[in-house]
Amino acid sequence: MAICSFGGPLALAALSAPGLFADAGASTGLAMVASVVVFGAPLAIWLRYARHISSSGGLYAFVEAAVGRRLALAQAATWIVSYLLYLVYTTVQIVYDVLPAVVPIGKGLQTALALLIPIGIVGVMVAGRAAALLLLAAMAVGQVALAGVLDGVTVAHLSTPASAFTAGAPTGAVAKAGAQTSLLYICGSLPLFLGGELKRPARTIRRGLPATYLLTAVVIALAVVPLATSPGLLQTAIPGVTVARLFAGAGVAQAIGIGVAVSIAGVIVCEYLALTRLVHAIGRWPLRPIAIGIGAVMVVAAPLSLIDPDGFYNTLATPSLVALWVSQLFVFLAYPRFAAKHGHRVLPAWMLTAVASGLAGYGLWTGLQAAGS
Repeated sequence: MAICSFGGPLALAALSAPGLFADAGASTGLAMVASVVVFGAPLAIWLRYARHISSSGGLYAFVEAAVGRRLALAQAATWIVSYLLYLVYTTVQIVYDVLPAVVPIGKGLQTALALLIPIGIVGVMVAGRAAALLLLAAMAVGQVALAGVLDGVTVAHLSTPASAFTAGAPTGAVAKAGAQTSLLYICGSLPLFLGGELKRPARTIRRGLPATYLLTAVVIALAVVPLATSPGLLQTAIPGVTVARLFAGAGVAQAIGIGVAVSIAGVIVCEYLALTRLVHAIGRWPLRPIAIGIGAVMVVAAPLSLIDPDGFYNTLATPSLVALWVSQLFVFLAYPRFAAKHGHRVLPAWMLTAVASGLAGYGLWTGLQAAGS
């Protein structure tokens, strides 16, 4: 689940991250390192909460322990809005943006997939935890393997100058690329909602999340830093598919492109799983009826997306992003209070909060900018 939650790695390396580094130019490697360092603050806060709290409530349970149930419910409400909207609109991205750039796909097949993908995901989730985790395991193994292929192609065929890790580009461009890339890792909090179902939650989370985060960062760096030496590739629809087609052939390119679609779907499954746990933690309702209720929203919304896919996506994506960053601000701003209660040092707690809240504020600002445009 952690591998699929962080992007997943293949979708970030092949699709989402490359375009963000276009302006960083000669300092792509430095921007990548900056993104890893900056997101270390949110990750450290999650891990410090998880050292003491392991619950199906995830972030909600963290905020409740820090500042009480009322603010925790506010945090949970914004988080639920964000991810419920994500479940509804992300199929549009897969069907109308990703797959047409990879394989020939007619309108009839797009319509069928837009209806069938939500039904398939709901079926897996209603079947239970074992089915969902088996699916995520397959998705994780597949995308890590394909990401390795993509990294091998970029490293073998594109140069990676040492100057990429120096300050050769304008500082503002490097900072922007690093900050925007840091935003991509935010779904890495989703595995925390399985904390109540682990045998040794504190140890498992403390080892699993950082290891997965570093794996994701390495996968992205090995793809993006070499790609930056050919700026034209960064501006293509799916840069990872383009470079694979150029140097490894159409078959490999199609496999990576379909893998990107599956990688995005994996995040949907992770979010669905986390939503069921959160709602269960708040209301103590059984998991299967919760999964059915969430699934009903997805299945009913799918036909509505067919009316105007682009408009449907654009209308829901912005409020989803805004709600996401507001929900994370609750978590980060509550942390110093939590740290004080558990005897953590005050200064490091406030420093982590300042960096994490700054990143969340930047994410909120970019979301509001998107709404304005």
